[in-house]
Amino acid sequence: MSPVDDTFITGSLDKTIRLWDLRSPNCQGLMHLQGKPVCSFDPEGLIFAAGVNSEIVTLYDLRSFDKGPFATFKMMPDRTCEWTGLKFSNDGKLILVSTNGGTLRLLDAFKGVVLHSFMGYNNSKGVMLEASFTPDSQFIMIGSEDGKIHVWNAESGMKVAVLDGKHTGPVTCLQFNPKFMTFASGCSNMVSSLATRIGIFKNSDSRILCVLSKK
Repeated sequence: MSPVDDTFITGSLDKTIRLWDLRSPNCQGLMHLQGKPVCSFDPEGLIFAAGVNSEIVTLYDLRSFDKGPFATFKMMPDRTCEWTGLKFSNDGKLILVSTNGGTLRLLDAFKGVVLHSFMGYNNSKGVMLEASFTPDSQFIMIGSEDGKIHVWNAESGMKVAVLDGKHTGPVTCLQFNPKFMTFASGCSNMVSSLATRIGIFKNSDSRILCVLSKK
C-alpha cells in the first residue's frame, strides 16, 4: 500500500506486477518480469522496489516505471529458500528481504550492498514469516515457528532480544503502530484457523518490553 495515497502494488505468480487504485476495480499499470516478483513502496510513495527470482532487486520511479528500473542490484542467490517480501525502512535507507527459510537480508537501498544477514530463528518448514522494521528504523523483528519473536539491531546486526509471545503456532504476522510505538504479532492455529494470541510490545530507550493479551 502506498504511504501517501490510495495506490497499492501487487506481485503475482504469473510474473507480473500490477498497480491498483482503491477507487477503481481496474488495474492502473502492468509490468511483465522474468520471474516471480515481490514488491514494496518506499516511505514517500515515489519509488517501488521489486525482487525477482530471489536474486535481483530493481528500483522503479512510480511516475515512469514503464521506462524500466533506474537501479538494479544482483545478489548471490540462495537456492535453499525463496524471497517472500521486501520492506523499506521508514527513513528509506534500508531494504529488508524476507524469505521462507531461516535468513533475512538487510540491504543498503542506494548501493544494493548486503549489510547484514540475520539468522538464528526457527523456520524449518518454509513458512512465510513476516519481518518488520521498528518505526525508528533501528531494529528489525521477525517471528518464528516456535512462537518467539527475534529482534536485531539494524546498525550493528547483533541480536538484542528474543521475546516469548506465547503463540501456539508460527508467528506469521507482525505489524507496528507507528504512532504509539507498539506492535502486534499474530499466529494462525490450524484447528481454529484464527489467531489464538496477540502479543503487544513497546520499544522505549532501545529496550523491548512485552505485554501479553490473551484471547
